[in-house]
Amino acid sequence: MTATRQQFFKPTKASAAKKAEDTNSIAKGIIAQEAADRDKKTERLRAQRLARETMEPAPTPAPVRKRKQG
Repeated sequence: MTATRQQFFKPTKASAAKKAEDTNSIAKGIIAQEAADRDKKTERLRAQRLARETMEPAPTPAPVRKRKQG
C-alpha cells in the first residue's frame, strides 16, 4: 500500500470555537510574557534607583525666605 496525499494531509475545517480558543490562548501567552518582562524591568530599574540613591547625598532643603512686608 502506498502513501497518498489524503492520508497525511486531510483537509479538515477548524471550527470557529477552535479558532477562538487558539487565538485566546496565544493572546494570553503574549500578555503573560509581556507582564513578566515588565516586572523584570521594573525590578531592575528599582534596584538601579536604590543603588544610585545610596551613592548620592540627600539633598539639603532650600533655605526658607522671609517675605517682605510692605
